[in-house]
Amino acid sequence: MENELLDVTIIGGGPGGLNAALVLGRARKKVTIIDEGRPRNAVTREVHGFLTRDKITPHEFRRIAKEEISNYPSVSFVADTVVAITGTDGQFQIETVQGQTFASKKVLFAVGMKDEPLDIPGLKDVYGKSAFVCPYCDGWELRDQPLVIIRRGAELLHFAALISGWTDRFTVCTNGPDELTDTERKELRRHQVPLFDSPIRNIDSSDGIVQQVVLADGTIVPCTGIFFKPELITGSDLPRMIGCSITEWGAVVVDDFGKTNVPGVYSAGDAASRMHQAIAAASMGAFVAAAINNELSIEAWG
Repeated sequence: MENELLDVTIIGGGPGGLNAALVLGRARKKVTIIDEGRPRNAVTREVHGFLTRDKITPHEFRRIAKEEISNYPSVSFVADTVVAITGTDGQFQIETVQGQTFASKKVLFAVGMKDEPLDIPGLKDVYGKSAFVCPYCDGWELRDQPLVIIRRGAELLHFAALISGWTDRFTVCTNGPDELTDTERKELRRHQVPLFDSPIRNIDSSDGIVQQVVLADGTIVPCTGIFFKPELITGSDLPRMIGCSITEWGAVVVDDFGKTNVPGVYSAGDAASRMHQAIAAASMGAFVAAAINNELSIEAWG
């Protein structure tokens, strides 16, 4: 579809972008999905909490999605990376790293989020195998096991209460000053939650399964799993580059219909939400696709 005026260009091929493409394809809109093929959840072994797809691998999830979307001939896939977007609502010009160009009426960013480098030695070896960020996604697999929680500050108390639904055998390692009040420390003690604020020296593991967390003061905390708070940034700088407002936590600012502050530009999925689950991203992609289709239909009608 290069050089043809597309109705929508979707940048990003995760659950949000794929479900948006499905909805728009069924609405007979001309759509291209441009995706570089490096999803954040590629490090994980399974997708969880997605009805009819629980425990599917990320690769298989995408394969099935593309197979289903291929039933709608107005949708095409491009394996490439977008490097520039110019123009305005109704006539955007999109350029890729491979030199391809596309013209599109609307743009949907479904670029997700990506992790900043993991600065704890050994964490990269267990991330996606026995160290995770979301208990809704992976808490079941670590139920009743001895875990280490790597978090700090007031949100630590919320997370401790949350994780207790999966296991009461967890230790908090804040990897530096805990940033807690005396009242918050007493709350952890009341629930008999061990708390260590010594920096983490390294995480020992075998074949991706964590064995222990070693602190700088020599403390060793045996465990079989970890939950930690990642440092995230938007999966692409393009939304910021074309003038989209960004939240303090790095997401694209959107209204209730997925619209950004830039006319004709939308965002969906993890890039526009704090609910980083595959099923939530897919749901948002479907909803925003309907909003885009509505706008396109009204413009064509008028």
